[in-house]
Amino acid sequence: MFADQSTAAAMPIRGTRSARRYPAERIEGALRALASGHGQIVIHREVPWASITFAGARHTLSLAFSGTAALEAGERMIAELPDHEFVIPGQLVADAQVLSVDHAMLPEPVMRVEVELLLLDEG
Repeated sequence: MFADQSTAAAMPIRGTRSARRYPAERIEGALRALASGHGQIVIHREVPWASITFAGARHTLSLAFSGTAALEAGERMIAELPDHEFVIPGQLVADAQVLSVDHAMLPEPVMRVEVELLLLDEG
């Protein structure tokens, strides 16, 4: 039902640590914390972003929630995400939004949430 929709342009996030990947790992941890430890990150894409005055990256993540307690935590995350104050060293979260939410009730309650965050480099 929830097919992996990552593209060839998606950058791998896990693996060896580098300065570029560090914010991605911090985002994943912050989203898991916002979801009270529920939700599994199944896709994480990072695309460089720049304007005339700022540089950063746009992160698109897909999280899967399974079971009643996880769905409730996911719904709270959805409600809190747009106004949440993220703390990611060296980065400013300029925008955070929910792109889509898909629900299924059988054989067990599951929810897939796609979010997007725009991170700007500080300094």
